[in-house]
Amino acid sequence: MDVSAISSNDDEDITPAVVIKDVARHQLEKLGASGLSLEAVSRDSGIPLAEVEAVFPDRDDLLTALVIDAYDASGEAMEQADAAATAAGGSGGARLLAVTRALRQWSFDNTAEFTLIYGSPVPDYHAPQDTVPSASRTPAVLAGIVRSALEAGELTPPRRPVPGPPLLLPEAVQLFGGAPEAPFSDVVERGIVLWSSLIGLLVFQVFSRTHDSVRDEAAFFDYAVAVAAEGIGLVVPLAESSD
Repeated sequence: MDVSAISSNDDEDITPAVVIKDVARHQLEKLGASGLSLEAVSRDSGIPLAEVEAVFPDRDDLLTALVIDAYDASGEAMEQADAAATAAGGSGGARLLAVTRALRQWSFDNTAEFTLIYGSPVPDYHAPQDTVPSASRTPAVLAGIVRSALEAGELTPPRRPVPGPPLLLPEAVQLFGGAPEAPFSDVVERGIVLWSSLIGLLVFQVFSRTHDSVRDEAAFFDYAVAVAAEGIGLVVPLAESSD
């Protein structure tokens, strides 16, 4: 990697931590997370190992920083898309399509980071609680859209409520802004299904699991989001949307 391209940047915010993480991201692309090491970062960046370790004492600290950055960047992409769709007067379905498209674009533009946070677990690495606020940004965007759609009367009541007692942890209810009343009392559970379906769909597309099944993967993505949204009673206006 050409570190001079970073250091020549006029941005005064370029710090050793920024350079180290940028080099580490290039290593993720070449070697994957399991191949990341402080020694290799030191070699490729030209920063002495002692200085690298002063910023990130071990590999796990560096991985955690990369995980947080990836969650923040993907979450920000969704938040910006939602703000634009909301400013344009978009319905809940239009907002959902906008944010999921934004996450898809980010995922293809940053496949190494996407793999880091949504791919196979990194051996011997366990993400600390520090990553939770950043990881919560994606479901928070989805929850905000569903909550707004519910309050605007845009949701169709489900034909088959989730049976039995509530299946949610208190944190999930808090993220949604409280437990909704019947007939939408299970909309948070359905929102989690939507969220997990979205990530699974992205895994399939980023890792080329749908390219030999559909002619137009982008159009199929929109269709799949619309189908998943039906589970929470939200209509995604595909005929009115455009790239």
